Amino acid sequence: MGLVITLILLGLLLLFAELTVIPGFGIAGILGLAGFAGGIVLAFMKFGTTIGFIVLFGTLVLCGILLFFTLRSKTWRKITLKENIEEKALSSPEEQGISVGMEGISLTRLNPAGNGRFGNTTVEVRSSEGLIQAKTPIKVVYIEGLSIFVVPLEIENN
Repeated sequence: MGLVITLILLGLLLLFAELTVIPGFGIAGILGLAGFAGGIVLAFMKFGTTIGFIVLFGTLVLCGILLFFTLRSKTWRKITLKENIEEKALSSPEEQGISVGMEGISLTRLNPAGNGRFGNTTVEVRSSEGLIQAKTPIKVVYIEGLSIFVVPLEIENN
């Protein structure tokens, strides 16, 4: 009977962890359900149908009580997001003041992407004409979505 109780309590612990700590439905949830099923099947096999049904219904009642107290407690209020996120991950080049024709300098090697500085603004840029070494004067030739394409000024002036 000790193994049956251990399997059920382990399954209960793993399901509780899956509900409160671990996001999604993954290994802990599957192992928790397997612990429940193993404990119930073992109770049926070793102790007969009467004890098996008592263990089955006891396990279901125990899960219901756990679910009730988990949903009723302040656990969900502690782990839910209360603030709205209104910031964008990346602002558009236009919002940063970058436009076609602006001149700047490459801060890193552009192979094909790297960092460039235009005035006081540092942004990620992409080379439209192969490799551009660091500290090379560059010029914005076009903007596509959030990507800024540049060419070295030496090629532009020739």
